[in-house]
Amino acid sequence: MTSRKSIRALSGIAALLASALLLAGCTGLPTEGPPNAGLVVGDEVDEPPFSFIAEGPEPGASPARIVEGFLDASMSPTDSWETARTFLTEDFRGAWKPEAAVTIDSSVDKRDYDSSVQPDDEDATSAEVSVTLDQVASVDADGVYSAETGTGNAVYRLVREEGGEWRIAEALDGITLDVETFGQVYEKFSLKFFDPTWTHLVPDVRWFPRRAAMATTVVRALISGGPSEWLAPAVRPFSSDVEMVGDSVTVDASQVASVPLTRAALSASPTDLARMRTQLEASLEGSGVTQVRLLVDGVPLEAGRVQVEDPIVDPGVLVLDDETFGTATSGGKIAPVAGLTAQIAKIVEPIAAVDVSADAQLASVQLRDGRVFAVSDGDTNEIDGRSGLIAPSLDPFGLLWTVPTGNPSQLQVSTAQTDPSMVADAWPAADSISQLRVSADGARVAAIVGTGADRRLVVSAVIRDDDQRPVSLGPPFEVGRLTGATQGLSWVGADAVAVLGTVPDPTLTTRIIGGPSTVSSAPAGAIALAGAKTVTGLRVLSSDESVYAQRGSFWQESVADVLVLGTRAGY
Repeated sequence: MTSRKSIRALSGIAALLASALLLAGCTGLPTEGPPNAGLVVGDEVDEPPFSFIAEGPEPGASPARIVEGFLDASMSPTDSWETARTFLTEDFRGAWKPEAAVTIDSSVDKRDYDSSVQPDDEDATSAEVSVTLDQVASVDADGVYSAETGTGNAVYRLVREEGGEWRIAEALDGITLDVETFGQVYEKFSLKFFDPTWTHLVPDVRWFPRRAAMATTVVRALISGGPSEWLAPAVRPFSSDVEMVGDSVTVDASQVASVPLTRAALSASPTDLARMRTQLEASLEGSGVTQVRLLVDGVPLEAGRVQVEDPIVDPGVLVLDDETFGTATSGGKIAPVAGLTAQIAKIVEPIAAVDVSADAQLASVQLRDGRVFAVSDGDTNEIDGRSGLIAPSLDPFGLLWTVPTGNPSQLQVSTAQTDPSMVADAWPAADSISQLRVSADGARVAAIVGTGADRRLVVSAVIRDDDQRPVSLGPPFEVGRLTGATQGLSWVGADAVAVLGTVPDPTLTTRIIGGPSTVSSAPAGAIALAGAKTVTGLRVLSSDESVYAQRGSFWQESVADVLVLGTRAGY
């Protein structure tokens, strides 16, 4: 039977041959012609997707080896996992549903196979193989990724067929992939749903098996599947009256996707059609589709696009030194923020945190004694003086979020003129909270909460009233479990968050909301984190009063003599 190493080697051979052919056609490096721009320093190159090559059952393989080969073949989704089906009995091949779920484990090397039949037992006609693995996550039939750390177990029942070969006759639907392979077999897409104000598109990350044409899968998930359960209270679903017709979305040579809809679309208003098209085109980003055409009975509909706000902007680096607050410049100076710099300068008490609104008209300022103030041009108001408050967070509607570290359920929102109100259902199972950040679209809030010694990174839907004031939170969606102390939490773009950890060594963990995580080292003495549109835009403040920026795999000092690293609302 082909081992996992040899399977990967087969995939690599094709790449090496392709490289050799390219090099064979080159006689040397170009010495003439205009210069071409290369990658921006610190940017990463995405590896091109490729398909793993898997092989069928080895003649005479034992029950355990059959199961092992079946799991290896799960990483080849070609023709609906045709190779994996060759490990199944003829009756079970048609019944098995590989796309029902994905179990993700840490490594193929940690899988333990326990068979009821020994390899040399020639009289046995049935067998049971139990596989124990180190599970880290799962993906359901809708493509929703969930972190699930623990020991997993799966049982496979096999029969010896006529001719003496073992085949799997009974198993759970779905496949098993290790972390290393998952991102090569499954592809990430963000379904986009409007927020209640129809001004922002909120991402809902899904994972689908890689195919030559992904448009059909994405469109069907958006139109028929709806938002994830945890996100649903904060967004608007796709039009409930309109469904997709047929089995496929066709994409022409110009990369225009034609989406066939039911006749209910004929009754939709121009605004509704424009919203549908806008949602579809945004959700299909990364699929190669450049635009969407809506059809009914083969006839194109007149559908425009609606203008949506992109709340993710480059915030610059906000810093406070011993003289002023503002945006750090490339020349080592601090540019004032109109209306805020002068007002913050009037605060004589030591400052611990500053969060600035997207339009730079409002700031929430926390003093080292814990009190939180709303600061605007010519105005400073104390909005929360409760003890034990964590760093506050501004949302896109100008509301300040505050909560005591030892009482997460006492989450409060206030306007710049105070007017506080409590937010219901705030992490009811938690007894502590250390960080809190509201997303730029205002539909989600990320937090690090604890129950006893257990600490989790969670995201909840924000449920607002007609005035956009938060009234409650939806059930928390667990993004990951945490170990050791954390010093910072921030958003990275619209669908990921970063956590700054300090124990045992400083680390920066970036986690997709509904996806895997990546871990890298952080500067020594890291004490604060500021979010950004991309990972390379993140900034970290160290105890040496220097702000560091990522340059490739290294951290480089970008600003010196900083007392407080400011943040921007939504990051």
